[in-house]
Amino acid sequence: MPDSPTPAYSIRIRVRMENRPGMLGHLAIAIGEVGGNIRALEGFEVKTAYLDEDVVVDCSSEAHQAEVRAAIEAVDGLEILEWEDRTFTMHEGGKIEVLSLAPVSDVDDLSMAYTPGVARVCMAIAKDETLAHELTIKRNTVAIVSDGTAVLGLGDIGPYAAMPVMEGKALLFKHFAGVDAFPICINTKDPEEIIDFVMKLEPTFGGVNLEDIAAPGAFEVEARLDEMLDIPVFHDDQHGTAIVTLAALHNALRIVDKRHEDIKVVVAGVGAAGVAVSKILMGAGVRNIIGADRQGSVYEGREGLNSSKQWFAENTNPDNVRGSLSDVLPGADVFIGLSGPNLITADDVKSMAAEPIVFAMANPDPEIRPELIRDICPVIATGRSDFPNQINNVLAFPGVFRGALDAGARRVTEHMKVAAAHAIASVVGDELRPDFIIPSVFDGRVVPAVAAATRDAARADGVCRGS
Repeated sequence: MPDSPTPAYSIRIRVRMENRPGMLGHLAIAIGEVGGNIRALEGFEVKTAYLDEDVVVDCSSEAHQAEVRAAIEAVDGLEILEWEDRTFTMHEGGKIEVLSLAPVSDVDDLSMAYTPGVARVCMAIAKDETLAHELTIKRNTVAIVSDGTAVLGLGDIGPYAAMPVMEGKALLFKHFAGVDAFPICINTKDPEEIIDFVMKLEPTFGGVNLEDIAAPGAFEVEARLDEMLDIPVFHDDQHGTAIVTLAALHNALRIVDKRHEDIKVVVAGVGAAGVAVSKILMGAGVRNIIGADRQGSVYEGREGLNSSKQWFAENTNPDNVRGSLSDVLPGADVFIGLSGPNLITADDVKSMAAEPIVFAMANPDPEIRPELIRDICPVIATGRSDFPNQINNVLAFPGVFRGALDAGARRVTEHMKVAAAHAIASVVGDELRPDFIIPSVFDGRVVPAVAAATRDAARADGVCRGS
């Protein structure tokens, strides 16, 4: 089954067509016959013998974009004037910029914002470094740090190619929570070098969001930085994913009337996200979790496990089940995919327990297309924005950092993460239904709820400066 058209592959075409009846209809039919979805008609301009029209079309792939173009070019009396891939156009020159908060319109402003007045502020901080949290950007600024080794579902694509994702993260921090974040992609894969580098950044930032760093190095980097820094460190691929997954599962289980302690969960992918999700689910009462990687199920006694998978083997899979992903899925109540595309089939899902829950969260292509299992699963979620029930970290990390920064938190505790998950789940409330187990990222209630819950949990845990 071909992928559905999506804005991620949308194109804008400016066409010139003969000004005669039916031409716009011919254009629409040509696009529709090859599976393109017209999203908008813009910029209609009549010029006597011809007319110009901007058409926005959602496609399903770059090959599909070319197919749509060929179909348009085949229409008699029509010419393509301009053509652009809207996603690439959005990224031209990057997606963020630095704006000033202080006016510099005259000499008086200059003498306060810079020399000589700034020296007074410098000396105040020199006497009491905690003032940096109040008198500099440290108060509201987060470093988004990545080595580019585990980007989305794309893998190790390197720091240059990772930058568009980190820029996007910074955009979301600001848009949803008013947090100023800056993308920092570093050219090393050595955990020790990453740790040393981030330690040196600490005077500038009020928090650190680690992003797209591959396991097992991600665990060491986060644990060491969390221990050594006096500002919150949060590996979003681990804990952001875990928070939103717990929130979604809480509401999904309400749909099928099952309890955390009674279910069998199979997790595909035992990297940073898989381990963190499993930990938070165990904390919520799930007793039977089986993880699978490329070599099959992870069990105690399996050879060649790294340190994080060894921990996983010792704390999950209580019956020591062995076999491939397809072998361990029968009877499972929940499938959580945190790995790669097309890993399971509809027959695999049919082998699961009655009323199975499937979270196919690999991005950009899920472990199974939702269209294939709509008649099998009462609840389906993905990591994509163009399907219902998007399990998206943006539901968690802006509010978590907003709450942590507002509270003056020195770290992010487990209590803060669970509180954030409950806050996200609670936003759905009585609106709960199979295609609405998790709120939209654009729901204005989410960030305030998560920030408040995180802030209160931080204060209760006594991890705030001055406490």
